[in-house]
Formats: sequence, structure tokens, C-alpha cells
Amino acid sequence: MEAQFQIFLILLAVLAGTALVARRANVAPAILLLLAGIALAFVPGMPSLELPPELVLLLVLPPLIYSASVAMSWREFKFNLRPIILLSVGCVIFTAFAVAAATHYLIGLPWTVGFLLGAIVAPPDVVAPLAIARKLGMPHRILVVLEGEGLANDATALILYRFATVAITTGMFSLPKAAGTFTAIVVCEVLFGAAVGWLSLRMRHRSRDPQIEITLSLITPYLAFWIPHHFGGSGVIATVACGLYMSWNGPLLISSATRLQGIFFWDLVIYLIEGLLFLLTGFQMRSLFEKSKAFPLDEILFATALVTVIVIVARFAWVYPALYLPRFLNPRLRARDPYPPWQNAFVISFTGVRGAVSLAAALALPFALPNGDAFPHRDLILFVSFGVIFITLVGLGSTLPLLVRWLGLQEAGREEHIAEHEAEIAARREALDAALKSLDAITDDRELADEVVKLLRARHETRVNQLPDSLNPDTHDVSATGTELTRELISAERKFIHALLRDGKITDESRRRIERDLDLEEASLSNREYRRIPL
Repeated sequence: MEAQFQIFLILLAVLAGTALVARRANVAPAILLLLAGIALAFVPGMPSLELPPELVLLLVLPPLIYSASVAMSWREFKFNLRPIILLSVGCVIFTAFAVAAATHYLIGLPWTVGFLLGAIVAPPDVVAPLAIARKLGMPHRILVVLEGEGLANDATALILYRFATVAITTGMFSLPKAAGTFTAIVVCEVLFGAAVGWLSLRMRHRSRDPQIEITLSLITPYLAFWIPHHFGGSGVIATVACGLYMSWNGPLLISSATRLQGIFFWDLVIYLIEGLLFLLTGFQMRSLFEKSKAFPLDEILFATALVTVIVIVARFAWVYPALYLPRFLNPRLRARDPYPPWQNAFVISFTGVRGAVSLAAALALPFALPNGDAFPHRDLILFVSFGVIFITLVGLGSTLPLLVRWLGLQEAGREEHIAEHEAEIAARREALDAALKSLDAITDDRELADEVVKLLRARHETRVNQLPDSLNPDTHDVSATGTELTRELISAERKFIHALLRDGKITDESRRRIERDLDLEEASLSNREYRRIPL
């Protein structure tokens, strides 16, 4: 137990150090964490760490999906539902069939084994490419489509994975029955996920205690995931539906104290989960390397290269028709939603990085069939899955920034960013005007002291005056200077409060309450800071 705890502390230290290096080098942390995990795996004396598939599928996946779903806008998800479904369902199925055909005719794998391998490597990861894309300032709609696809494609892949596994173990498969089961799973999980979201939100609203509410928020994704998964579904769709329900209905029912604490809690949880997941994925290289000695190296390399090429080419072959063909065939759709630039289609096609879910699905394969025979080609599936993850994450992930700059998408994203913040400034101003009008109405209905009304009016007028008029460079520079000066004043106030504490003029409890107000004010400065996107 002590040795395992020491390894856990080592992993946390490597996670923090690698993330710091990635930030300074402007590289996606997932890439460096995977490489760091591989390097750690071969350190002399380092024990072999196996990645339990149940850990990923049952413990890690629910909070990752739920957190991303809550952060997703339901309005934007609904508007982009057609491309999201085409990618998360259509592209995954198309890629699985492409891998099955290629491995069957070029390697000689049985159709069922090839389809199983295709289902494992078909779903792209959502963590690493989105982390890169957000830093690069890509157009917002590309991010929404990629994130929406990443939320739902694991469900399609896991359902196909179960169909293929059953076909291999029983030797029976019915396409009509599989299609009906797939539809039933999707419908039932959407309804169940929305019901879990409704129940969780009402319980949290009634509790009115931030600690209880955050605890309930941690239970929610597991409740949405585990029950459908236990009854043969994927659990992913229910978790996505639950998160989207919370995203749309939560703001008016969740208290501000819970939101402030919950954001910090979930940011830390997701940061640790994602980092440790990529580290442990890299750790699997050691056990795979030891198993590979029993296989011809050229066979492993050829199979890995073949499947990697197929998953990349299949995504390009699917994305362009999926984006342009519906608009070509439907004039009403074309008028409502015109053809996207070819650069958007290219970067969506290129962003096909595979992640730890694929490796977990490969590791979850049984070692033997019900009749006692070894599961066919299990080790080869493991090698190929890890190889596809490594090549796409390191290769595609590291070249994505160059591609985005070459396509000129940063400039388009910069223009969107400016327009978005202009609209945000206008919304803040209108909201404050509405609050002042509400104050006038309240004053007419109630007898309030003039001092109270003047104080409230002055507070809101001060907030109005703090808003910048625009995002032009001159206004930005003045705003940035004011923000820095305000931070210096807060720092001076904080030092003075500590001096009072040392002199015994205030208690620790008073100091904590004052510091909390200062912390909230400083956090508010960071939230209101408008920064230009670097060219």
C-alpha cells in the first residue's frame, strides 16, 4: 500500500511538472503526458502499472463526459445537431467498416475481428485536440462541432464494440436486430439522462447547501452512466443528456455560492483525471512491449500503419460529403446554413486524435471465449490500438497548430472573439440598465430610505462605468492599466490586513472574511479582463 501511494505521489508530481513545461512550450499537455508516461514506464525499478479498463469506462468516463456536457451550450448543440450526429454516429460506423474491410483483405483478419478493431479505434478523443484548438483561437462553430462529436461518438463506438464482441463470442449477428437495439438504446438513454438531470437539479435546489450540492453533482454522472451501462446500454448518451439538461436549466436553480465552489472543484477533478489518464495510457507501453516479443515486429508495424492510415483517410472521406452534400441536395438548408469554408472541413477532418477510451476498450476484451479458446487476435488489437493512439496524438496533435496557422483560421477566430466580446459588453450594459429600472420600480412600490437607494444606484452606475466602450487597442491598453493598478491596490490592502492580524487588532476569522471579499474582487477583475487574441 505504501509503495502504491508513493507511485501515486510520483504521478502527481510528474503531472504538475509536465503541465508546467507544456504551458511554457505552448504544447498540448496530453502529448507530453503520454510521452512522460512512456518514459516513466521504462525507468529501472518502476513497477508495471496496468490500466484497468473498468477504471476508465466506469469511473473516469462519466465525470469527463458530464463536465463537458454541462459546459456545452444546449442552444449551440441543438443548432449543430446535424453535423454532430453525422460525425458521432455516421463517421464512427463508416470508419469501423473501413477498418474491417482493410484488415480483412490486406491482413486476413476475420470480418468480426476487423469490425471490433474498427469500433475500438473509430471514436476520436475530445480532450487533447480541443485543448489545442481553444489555445489557437479557432472559429467557435468548429469547437462546438468537435466537442459535440466527442461527447457522443464514444456511445456509438461502445455500442458497436458490444455488438462485435457478442458476434465473436457467440458467432451470431443480425443487422436489423442490431439497428433496432441501437435505436432503442439511444431513445431510452436520452429520456433517462434528462430524468436524472431533472431529479438531481431539484434535489440540489432543495438542499441549499454548497457542500451537499457539489456532492450531489459528483454522484449525478455516475447515476446517469452506471444504470444504462448495467442494462446493456452505453451510458454515454444518458450522461450527455443529463449534462445538457443541467447546462440549460441549472443557472436559475443553482446558488451563486455553489457555482463558485463547484467550478473550482470540477476544474481540479477534470484536470487530475485527464492528466493521470494520459500518464497511465503511456505506462501501458511497457507491458505491450513485453508482449510484442512474441509477435513478428513487421506484422505489428504494418497492421498499425495500415489502421492509422485508414482511420485518417476515412475521416476525410466522410467529413467533406457530410458537410457539403446535405446543403447541395436541400436548398432550404443551404439558404439557412450556407456552405462552410473548405478550411473548416479540412481542420475537422484532420482533428481525428484517438485517446484513452480506445485503449480501455481494447484492454476490456476477454482473454478467452466461452468455449475456452483464446480470444482471437486480442494482443494484436491491443498493439494496434495503442499505436493508433500514439501516432494520431503525437503526430496530428503536434502539427495541428501549424495547420491552423496555414489555413488562416486564427484570423477568423480572432474576428469572432472580438464580435463575441462586443456583444458581451452590450449585454452587461443592458443587464445593468434593467437592474436600475428594477430599482426604480421597487422604489415606487416600497418605502426605502434615500441613503439605501443612493448607495445601490451608485453601485450599479460604478459597474456601468467600469465597462469598456469597445475592444479597440487604445481602450484595451487603458483597461489593462486600470486592472493592473487595481490588483496592486488589492495586494496593498491584503498586506495591511495581515499586519493588523500580526498586531492582534483583528481575529483570524475577520481576516478570512476580508480576504474572501478581496479574492472575489480579484477574481472578478480576471473575469472582466478583455485580452486581444495574439496574431
